[in-house]
Amino acid sequence: MSTSLWQFLIVAAVVFVVNLMPAFGPPNALVLVFFTLNWHLNPVALVVVGAFSSGAGRYVLAAATHRVGDRLSAQRRANLAAASNYLTSRRGRRFAVLGLFLVSPLPSAQMFEAAGLMGLSLLPVTAAHISGRLVSFSFYMGVAGLAERSLGATLTSSLTSPFGIAIQIALLTGVVLLARIDWTRYLPATKEPDC
Repeated sequence: MSTSLWQFLIVAAVVFVVNLMPAFGPPNALVLVFFTLNWHLNPVALVVVGAFSSGAGRYVLAAATHRVGDRLSAQRRANLAAASNYLTSRRGRRFAVLGLFLVSPLPSAQMFEAAGLMGLSLLPVTAAHISGRLVSFSFYMGVAGLAERSLGATLTSSLTSPFGIAIQIALLTGVVLLARIDWTRYLPATKEPDC
């Protein structure tokens, strides 16, 4: 097996594992910039491998969270089903959810955890995530040369900044509250999703 194939397999494995982390993982784009600066891999192939590995990791994270959600009480499952039905009952809302997975500046781990808890269809949100990552990773690969001098500082600050930590904690709290709020009380009753 060629050296670059091994390197791409390592990149895929690292990005996949980073995306299994429910919070506080390093940003994927910085991981890819690190690999491109150290191994000088083909940037187009690196973007594709990174985006699909990111999507695969997030899909598994959401599926695992869904399995955890299956162990919740019947009342909590009914609440999550009400939230899911509200988000998916109208075409506009479904597109808004996909748009959120496509372009959201928020960390995607908690969004996938919420999708898993609510039992959303994971393939469309994962496809939106991958599409968004193809664009954002391409941008980061384009400016990778500028990042070479400050990569270490950027990676460290992304993991230790008070603002970044606060956002992660707030989003984790939001995922917990998602399962605790009685959505049947606050959301209008919805019919089955229209096509």
